[in-house]
Amino acid sequence: MVEIKTAREVQAMRAAGRVVAQILAAVRDQAKAGIRLTELDEIARDVLAGAGATSPFLGYHPGFAPVPFPAVICTSVNDAALHGIPTRYQLAEGDLLSVDCGAVLDGWAGDAAISFTIGAPDEADARLIATTSDALRAGIAAAVPGGRIGDISAAIGAVGRAGGYGICTEFGGHGIGRTMHEDPHIPNEGLPRRGRKLVPGLVVAIEPWFLAGGKDSYRIDDDGWTIRSGDGSRAAHVEHTVAITAHGATVLTLP
Repeated sequence: MVEIKTAREVQAMRAAGRVVAQILAAVRDQAKAGIRLTELDEIARDVLAGAGATSPFLGYHPGFAPVPFPAVICTSVNDAALHGIPTRYQLAEGDLLSVDCGAVLDGWAGDAAISFTIGAPDEADARLIATTSDALRAGIAAAVPGGRIGDISAAIGAVGRAGGYGICTEFGGHGIGRTMHEDPHIPNEGLPRRGRKLVPGLVVAIEPWFLAGGKDSYRIDDDGWTIRSGDGSRAAHVEHTVAITAHGATVLTLP
């Protein structure tokens, strides 16, 4: 079921979104060579606690996963695209890290993700991250009242395919509100003018993720969570929570 939010509820979600933005900023600031992924998760936990918020990730147990998620952020490194569990792995210069984070504040959720390199990126990684970010901006620009879910999907997919990247449509954007994952599903590729109509009060998480090798295949680690590119190429993932308003899209996960 798709829930349409009131203006007051959207403002409450903005407060949750700000917590998400604070977490991502703190994690990015401390993500240096030598730090362990588990340490980044602890930093995120501290920000959540300081804000009086909780994590929609911790203990989340969808049908595809064998165990509940054990952390408050996803940390996906290099060929990992989504759902990476923070381990004691120490980041190294040149690693490509994607961090996905959520927060629940006063009963409302926010969800966002960033990708960046540890140290200066090489040309290929810089282009992958930039293209994925461009696709997010294109998806947000397409999120206008009167449009369709397919318009968001088509905008994201066009940017990714123009860059020569692989795209998987099984995991993508989604509705968000009282819970982190709600209807509708928003694939990262699709046909324009198809799908549910976009109306003011609809709040969605738009999240492109691209595979550098150009193939659409992926695999899941033995942990049952971490999604990696099927060919071992690097991946990038970015996301914002966005509200549809009468005047267009408003990003709720900005500082």
